[in-house]
Amino acid sequence: MKHAPALPLLLTLLGAAAAFPAPTSAQTPELVFLSNITAISRGDAPLTTIEDQTTAALDALGEQLQERGLGYEDVVAMNVFLKDTGHFAAMNAVYRGYFPNNPPTRATVEAGLPDQEALVQISAVATPDETEVIAPPGLRSPALPYSWGIRSGDVLFIAGATSRDPDTYEPVPGDVQTQTRRVFGNIGMVLEEAGMDYGDLVACKVFLDDTQLWGAMNEAYREFVDAESPPARAAVRGGLVNPAFLVEIQCVAEQSDERRVVLREGQRLGRSPLSPAIATGERVWLSGMLSRGDDAAAEARNTLGSLGATLEAAGLDFGDVVDVWVYLTNVGDAQAVLDVLTEVMPDGAPEPTLAGLPLVGRSTVEIQMTAIRR
Repeated sequence: MKHAPALPLLLTLLGAAAAFPAPTSAQTPELVFLSNITAISRGDAPLTTIEDQTTAALDALGEQLQERGLGYEDVVAMNVFLKDTGHFAAMNAVYRGYFPNNPPTRATVEAGLPDQEALVQISAVATPDETEVIAPPGLRSPALPYSWGIRSGDVLFIAGATSRDPDTYEPVPGDVQTQTRRVFGNIGMVLEEAGMDYGDLVACKVFLDDTQLWGAMNEAYREFVDAESPPARAAVRGGLVNPAFLVEIQCVAEQSDERRVVLREGQRLGRSPLSPAIATGERVWLSGMLSRGDDAAAEARNTLGSLGATLEAAGLDFGDVVDVWVYLTNVGDAQAVLDVLTEVMPDGAPEPTLAGLPLVGRSTVEIQMTAIRR
């Protein structure tokens, strides 16, 4: 059994990218994942304002990018977790200065952060390969510092979409089904501009204002995804920065002639509109999975069993995993889940994104992964 690092040590490491030597091309871009970047001090001086922490966290991101021969311009997707949505405007004022032109796609939600002193935590995806900003002419440019879509080769990252009028960028009110349909309308415009369609979606993250909206959201969601090959998905509660919105959906699409649903032996697609995993040749995009257990550690261990079996069905194993997300109903369970991950995952496994984003149902731990065939 490997010794598990303490959670504070994990946070001071400011995340890590998974290194993988798989050959890449213009069609299959190399993707670099950076997780759990926080900054609560500079030297011995504590950072107590959202402006100072955002600046320090983005500086730390820049250092990690530079270590890999990359820069801010190579970032294609960002997830920003705020301890308090009231910090959104101040965070954006700092953030905009780091991405003045063609900013990455982004989703921003309120979440419980493992480091109790942190006000902001970020995870990012970057690529050294050529990218293209996708800006549909019929979809008004966002007033905030993010792009609707960024494509690299056959992979398209789509910003967290909310219910906005494509002509005015103003919120479109309504119940969660009305909003979900408008969200997918906007996602569809990004896909079309990139030469793709809903059938190319491979993985989505759904952030709900209230987990009780899950069932109604699902009814509208299934109208847009391929019934035989729906994208992998995680659906959790995330505090949305605008109270007008009930749902935000962030997706990745990939064009591939080798697309297939990955099912364990004897497994069938369930009632929910998601696949356990979507394989696209080199990559496998896994859904957020969860299991029953007596406590968070047991849930994590059982969930890793399901993820491992799904990877095996795809011809891969945990050594092929390049990105890990852990959603926690109780962020206080972070260390217990981290201990299990460190025990089960091989040396050199990527540091997970850990966030307090409450789950749908009674389980308290959900784990989502991305893997690449080496």
